[in-house]
Amino acid sequence: MNGLEKLEFLDSIALELQGRMTFNDIDAYFKGHGVPTQDDYPQNSKRSYSKDMLANVDEETLFKIANELGVLGAPSSNQVPVKEVTFWKTGHFKLFLSHLATFKVQTSHLQAALRKYAISSFVVHEDIEPTKEWQQEIEAGLQTMDALAAILMPGFKESNWCDQEIGVAVGRDVLIIPIRRGLDPYGFIGKYQGIQAHGKNIGEVAEAIFQTLVKAPKTKNKMLLAISGSIVNATSPEEALDKVAIINSLEFIPADILENLKVQVADNKLLTDSQDFIKQLNILLTKFKVSKLLVGVPSKQKEWDEIPF
Repeated sequence: MNGLEKLEFLDSIALELQGRMTFNDIDAYFKGHGVPTQDDYPQNSKRSYSKDMLANVDEETLFKIANELGVLGAPSSNQVPVKEVTFWKTGHFKLFLSHLATFKVQTSHLQAALRKYAISSFVVHEDIEPTKEWQQEIEAGLQTMDALAAILMPGFKESNWCDQEIGVAVGRDVLIIPIRRGLDPYGFIGKYQGIQAHGKNIGEVAEAIFQTLVKAPKTKNKMLLAISGSIVNATSPEEALDKVAIINSLEFIPADILENLKVQVADNKLLTDSQDFIKQLNILLTKFKVSKLLVGVPSKQKEWDEIPF
């Protein structure tokens, strides 16, 4: 880019940041990309502040930020490619768990508990293979996550890595779930309602995360699709029944998701051979006013000669 093109490009990015974020959000986002910030900036203009902070940033980072923000004119050919991701489980909801290294054991237990809800979670100390460049893996997780849960405890806000992980989530505008374990949501995540983990066990925290994801507008549809899809992909009727029970505990699920589930179950002999599963599935369908799945009843063949073209 020449000088004029860069000025116009910076202004486009700054306008987007001005409309979408607070000053604290902008700082958090910049930190996630290694962009400098300034506490004593003389003007009360997010647009001017953003342009000044981005003025000396390399073009690769500028293109990456522009693409994340959806700025028109951002050259996609220069976008930093996302590393191939192998740690997310196919079809599951993708949740990044931001945590202190000292809490890695409990976080890995939470990761295991979340699988019950078709949530595949990324835990840095568990999911990065020793032979891989760990920072690239973290970046890949952050760029492909559906939401982020931050385990807030003393020392979290002082961690540069946790701070940057939050910054990327803010910039990508994904849902952030603060999990309060001795530290309340602060600064740029203070606007998010936190889950109180004090006095709860691992299973209760996992359920609270699921309930948050299934109700939040940003994540509701993806979470519902993941949990319903996990029924068809279950390796046993018992596993599928566990997922049916989870969906049955919800207050609402769109009929089209259940209709699609019914079609897929009808083609799954492992499930249709289980009378107990079909019984519980039909209880679920009835609850949400969807017609039952009738197993073994041939569908009525349409007489094509009788239907006008």
